[in-house]
Amino acid sequence: MRVLLIGNGAREDALGWRLAASPSCEALFTTPGNAGTALYGTNWNLSVTDAKAIAQRALEERIDLVVIGPETAIAAGVADRARELGLSVFGPNRSIGRLESSKSFAKRFMERNGVPTARYAVVHTLDTARKVLASWGERGVVVKADGLAAGKGVVVTSGPAEAEALLARWYGERAIPGGGTDIVLEERLVGRELSVFALCDGRAMMPFIAACDYKRAGDGDTGPNTGGMGAYSPPHGFPERYMDVVREQIFAPMLRGLAAENERYIGVLYAGLMWCADGPKVIEFNVRFGDPETQAIVPRIGGDFAALLKSCAEGSLDLSIARVNPEPCVGVVLASSRYPLESTPVTNLPAEVQLPEGVRLFWGSSQLIDGTVSSSGGRVLTVSAVGATLDEARVRAYDGVRMLRERFGDADLTFRTDIAKF
Repeated sequence: MRVLLIGNGAREDALGWRLAASPSCEALFTTPGNAGTALYGTNWNLSVTDAKAIAQRALEERIDLVVIGPETAIAAGVADRARELGLSVFGPNRSIGRLESSKSFAKRFMERNGVPTARYAVVHTLDTARKVLASWGERGVVVKADGLAAGKGVVVTSGPAEAEALLARWYGERAIPGGGTDIVLEERLVGRELSVFALCDGRAMMPFIAACDYKRAGDGDTGPNTGGMGAYSPPHGFPERYMDVVREQIFAPMLRGLAAENERYIGVLYAGLMWCADGPKVIEFNVRFGDPETQAIVPRIGGDFAALLKSCAEGSLDLSIARVNPEPCVGVVLASSRYPLESTPVTNLPAEVQLPEGVRLFWGSSQLIDGTVSSSGGRVLTVSAVGATLDEARVRAYDGVRMLRERFGDADLTFRTDIAKF
C-alpha cells in the first residue's frame, strides 16, 4: 500500500512512524512533512490546504490511502477533493469537519442530538455578550472563538467580569483568534478531562483508545492555554468501564445524529470530555488525531495500523487488524522558551540522537538540512516513552528529556515537569 500522510507536526511524525512500520505499507509520502517523516518516507512540498494539488499528485503517484493529519486540511476540503478523484481517504469531508472548525456548529449539533455538553450561548457582539453574562451569576465562564485558532482560541475565566474584560479587548481590538465575530460562551465544567478517540467508517463509530493531555503552559495547570504540553495514555483514575460509558452516552447519540442529518463521517472523531459528577460531557470535538495525544497513543498501537485506517476509509472498519497494547505511554513536549506567546526558531539541532529502548523523539514543524534540524519554534518536539507502569513510562520520558537537553546544548527549550504526575 502506498500511503500519503498530510501535515508537518509531531502528530504526523508519530503517525508516519507507525504507518511506515505497518506490514501493508509499501511506501510513505508526507506533505509537507518534517525532519522526522523525512527519515522513513518521502516529503512533498505541498501546502496542507492546497486540496487540488494534493489530490492530483496523489492520483498521479498511485496513492492507495490518504491520511489527513491537521484540521486545516479538513477545513480546506482536502478529503472532498481526493474522494472526488476516487481516492481512499481517512478523514472527514469539510461539511462535517465543522464539528471542529466551528464551535457554534458543534454546540448546536450536540444540542439537537442529545449529546451531553455544557450550557452555552453564541454571541456576535460585545453588547450581546454583556447581556448573556449578566444572567449567569458568578459561575466560571469559558470563552471560545468560533473558528480554528491553533489551540489559542479558548480562555477559561473565573467568571463574567473576567470574561467581559477579555471580550472587550477581543472585540475592541478586532483580535478574535481565528477571525470573525462569533463567540461561544460556555459554562465552566468541573471534573477531570480526558480525550477519547473513536474510529469511524461512515456506518460504525467505535471508541479505540484514550489519553489525557495538558493544555496549560506551566506546571500545575498554570499559564496560558497552548496546543498541548504533554499527554499520557491510558487515562488514570476514571471509572473501570469508562470507555463503555463514553460509547453509550457520547458516540452513540453522535452516530444517530450524523445519520439523521445525512452526514457520513469517515476518519477519527476525538471527543474532548470533562468527567463530571453526573458523567461525561463534551468540551469539544476534534475531527482528527490530537497533538500531543497522538504521540502518547501511537506507541501503544500494534498490528497493521495502515490496514486499520484503510478499512475505515473503505467503510468496513475492522478493529482486529490492529491492537492497543496495555503498556502505558507518556509524552512530554519541549517548546521554544516563550511559547505560546512567541515562536522563536530553534536551529542546528542534531537529527539523530541515541535514546534508550522504548523512548522516541517526534519532531514538530521542522526541516532536515545537512544532517541537522531547524525548527520554526513553538512546540519543537515530543519525547514519548512506554513502560510497564505509568510511573515507569514517566521516568523514562523525563530521562529522555534530560538526555536531549544535554545533547542540544544551548537550545532554549521549556517543558512541564508534571506530565502524568499524581
